[in-house]
Amino acid sequence: MKKVIAIGELLIDFVPQQKGCALDEVTHFERVAGGAPANVAMAVARLGGRSAMLSQVGEDAFGTHIIKTLRQAGVDTAGVFRTAQANTGLAFVSLDAAGNRSFSFYRNPSADLYLEESQITPAMFADSAALHFGSVDLVDWPVRQAHRRAIGLAKQAGALVSFDPNVRLPLWGSAADCQAAIRAFLPCADLVKLSDEELEFVTGCTEECAAAERLFAEGCRLLLVTRGAAGAAAYTPQTQACIPAVPVPVADTTGAGDAFAGAFLYQLARDGVTADMLTALSAAQLTAYLTFSARYASLTVQKKGAVMAAMEELRAAYPDEKNCT
Repeated sequence: MKKVIAIGELLIDFVPQQKGCALDEVTHFERVAGGAPANVAMAVARLGGRSAMLSQVGEDAFGTHIIKTLRQAGVDTAGVFRTAQANTGLAFVSLDAAGNRSFSFYRNPSADLYLEESQITPAMFADSAALHFGSVDLVDWPVRQAHRRAIGLAKQAGALVSFDPNVRLPLWGSAADCQAAIRAFLPCADLVKLSDEELEFVTGCTEECAAAERLFAEGCRLLLVTRGAAGAAAYTPQTQACIPAVPVPVADTTGAGDAFAGAFLYQLARDGVTADMLTALSAAQLTAYLTFSARYASLTVQKKGAVMAAMEELRAAYPDEKNCT
């Protein structure tokens, strides 16, 4: 099985021990290694796949904790650098009564923003199935060009490119800046994953089918849409599929979308699906991939923080899951 590579932010999420209150009212937090791309890489590794992380942390205890956590999950950290230019980023989270989040970020700047394109080398993409990235590190810092180089090298290596914008407006000077950066990188992606809440902001379309057509016109081959309590859907230029939500008690939605994306990419890598093969996936195959991914994400929302479950936990929770191989 070829590896899934993720590039982008590494940070510490401070997850609240109380739900249903504003951030200024939270009294106790739990430290959890995070960053959306890292969550995806850990999901792939915990499912038994191969994954690697490209990023940078500070020369501080938080950076050490993140690297240890990635390694313990089975993620290759050879591409995680350390710098004295800035500290590792932090994010403080508050949860409403339904487990939905709001964030306060401390990264002005953070170590990941100083990742240089010269640190990204062709050797990193040997035997790679996919490169996954988000929008958090597409801000106007050196790390943006590191992303461009990584995308170019991934395509040269024959890997498909996956983009989950994962919109975090508090990190941008304006919503327009965020939107412009996302739209500039959309044509690079073979696979785009959006939440239903992000659909219009990213594509300008309110309807999923119209959004899919717009993305296909720019080169996208597969659109994934997560709809929260309404399930998930997949669109290619040839077909589409949708599934209902998996009914579970929700403790915290942090990392749910990353778990979904990681599980989906794990399946593509496991089955040897290349960028050119995405448009040939049948509705039945997409339904199977969506079901596996939704079930995997359902294990994350039942825990506090972005905790990626092991394949054994998925087998135990869903013994009828045929894709647990």
